[in-house]
Amino acid sequence: MLEAAARPAGSWPRYYDSLALFSPARRSALPGLPFPGAPDGYPVRDEVVTYLGDYAARLDADIRTGQRVEHVTVANGGEFEVATTAGQVFTAPLVVAATGAFSRPHRPELPGLDTFPGRVLHSSDHRSPKGFEGKRVVIVGGGNSAVQIGVELAAVARVTLATRHPLRFMAQKVLGRDMHLWLAWTGLDSAGWARPLLTGGKGTPVFDTGTYRARIATGNPDRRPMFTRLDGDRVVWSDGTRERVDAVLLATGYRPNVDYLGGLGALDDTGRPLHRGGVSTTHPGLGYVGLEWQRSFASATLRGVGADARHVLTRLLGQARAR
Repeated sequence: MLEAAARPAGSWPRYYDSLALFSPARRSALPGLPFPGAPDGYPVRDEVVTYLGDYAARLDADIRTGQRVEHVTVANGGEFEVATTAGQVFTAPLVVAATGAFSRPHRPELPGLDTFPGRVLHSSDHRSPKGFEGKRVVIVGGGNSAVQIGVELAAVARVTLATRHPLRFMAQKVLGRDMHLWLAWTGLDSAGWARPLLTGGKGTPVFDTGTYRARIATGNPDRRPMFTRLDGDRVVWSDGTRERVDAVLLATGYRPNVDYLGGLGALDDTGRPLHRGGVSTTHPGLGYVGLEWQRSFASATLRGVGADARHVLTRLLGQARAR
């Protein structure tokens, strides 16, 4: 296992301080190790980091930290050669790209953003409200992280969520059970027709116990239609009004971080993997874990990665036996 960071905890150590899982502990455990603490609680960032470290320590695997993959090629014998920036080369008949997307923040091109003199940061750069006291902040995006950060910053700053669609809230619990349980039990998790409902269409739903909706109803944070442009230190809203702002925070998601496969010919023109359910459609023996909607709504989360890993491994080993 090749890990770019100094410890096997993925992107979690770099997330903002108050981040909590959107799914309960009982549904967020990896195969073979229950998540400690209250089964129906929502683990916070540091608890997840500790859990991942404990999980890695229990694995019967050779985990190499500080090994960032630079590129993957196919050797003369048909096996994959994986080269790292540390100068090492590994050869294997099977390769799983498990880098997901959270280390590649998506920063959209917004009119005037390049010349905005204030503070610009992606949600991946955000850590805490410190430094935002008394500031005017615009958050671009209306997903779970955008709303969570917006509510947190509103305690010390004046905050607006700028979105292309109205915010959509989904009850965190229904009949006393977390919505993630219902999604799994009903099959909506993996139903293709449900994808626009869950992650697209008119905005990504925000899981809410009622707290977020109530806070936004107070007017700080508030929600406004996406601004048309930034003009110097002013934001120009869709109704033509102009307002000075101190910071723009981009809660605009991520893109797959698999550029090291570009020379292999395994990606499309946009840099996204060519796959079916996490199994490469271009190279036998190549698989993926952690892609958004790889097989289900939960694919890019702790809740769904175990099932996806099992599926991909079964298919890759089948391909190997066939060869």
